[in-house]
Amino acid sequence: MADHFHLNTPLLESVNMSKRAGTTVYLKMENSQPSGSFKIRGIGHLCQQLARQSKGVVCSSGGNAGMAAAYVARKMGVPATIIVPSSSPQMVIRKLHDQGAAVKIIGKVWDDANAEALRLAETEGLTYVPPFDHPLLWQGHASMISEVAASLGPSVKPGAVVVSVGGGGLLCGVIQGLKDVGWTDVPIVAMETVGADCFNAAVKAGRVVTLDDITSEAKCLGAKTVCKQAFEYSRCSELTIISELVTDQQALHAVETFLDEERALVEMACGAALAAVYSGLIRRLQDEGRLPALLGPLLVIVCGGSSVDMQQLTNLKNKLRT
Repeated sequence: MADHFHLNTPLLESVNMSKRAGTTVYLKMENSQPSGSFKIRGIGHLCQQLARQSKGVVCSSGGNAGMAAAYVARKMGVPATIIVPSSSPQMVIRKLHDQGAAVKIIGKVWDDANAEALRLAETEGLTYVPPFDHPLLWQGHASMISEVAASLGPSVKPGAVVVSVGGGGLLCGVIQGLKDVGWTDVPIVAMETVGADCFNAAVKAGRVVTLDDITSEAKCLGAKTVCKQAFEYSRCSELTIISELVTDQQALHAVETFLDEERALVEMACGAALAAVYSGLIRRLQDEGRLPALLGPLLVIVCGGSSVDMQQLTNLKNKLRT
């Protein structure tokens, strides 16, 4: 079996985004992973550690974690059951079937689907694959930062890293990666959309909170509660984590601009991170003194996403522009 399931993804310099940000912008193109998103790093690593002798894996996911689990299970020759909430697009369900997974639709939001996945793991002896809250996932995700360090070379270090936050798995992985390469002094801009903002809500409240509902269209950011580790990191004095929100409209505008300028279609969850540049947020943080006025290169994690196509994009435009 392969050492790992993920690819060493391209690190691209974006001339257009660099012009907007006033500093060089590097894009870590996780959208080019075989499963469509960064999730394959952590989930591949976790499955290699825990599911080699498994009679099957079960994962609760409204999209990208499920896609990664289904892909990895197929490569490992292990059956996969993916539990998705009813808010998942039909296209996602079809893609999961194409990867050979059994799909069950349970509940309205991720938390409902997750409860069923945990039940199945218990009753049927399946290996539970958590979408974002597990140290093995974060270890796997950390590999993207060591790839960036290798690509940039020893003399270049990012001025800041921009990352989308849903449940906090990618954030924890990025922090793990920054620790691995000795970049813990690099500030992190943690982006969410209004209505899927469990990390921002926790940072503001000073404790982990559970949102009443996910009202954002960025469904793949839609965890109601951030993982505890992400919150702990937000309180850590050695790290600088700036938690910021954009509207669904700003995230969608970022997706459209990115498609035009960089010729890649990503989902709204990823648009939240891109909007940090496109909406002028990075410049504002510099004006406010929260990021240095002379900013080193900006590293944007393009987390990707498999639950978007042109039809979905049109639907989102109609929904958000009415």
